[in-house]
Amino acid sequence: METVYDWITVAIFAGLIVLFLQRSTAEVQVDSMIQYLPPALGCALGNYLGNNGHPILALLVIATIPVYVWLVLKPFAR
Repeated sequence: METVYDWITVAIFAGLIVLFLQRSTAEVQVDSMIQYLPPALGCALGNYLGNNGHPILALLVIATIPVYVWLVLKPFAR
């Protein structure tokens, strides 16, 4: 945990974990586990790019993660 990319991607990933755990205990399953793979891979890719000297690409990848979560996983849908 040395760079800003480490902190940001770990925070996003922790949010994904909380959302997944909350949804997995619900009586009615809203989404499948495979839908969590793209944002998890996005966290890994964004962190990798940021730590290896590609800050613009890293920020683009990291910025797409909340968009994906908002549009596909819909954390605040009723």
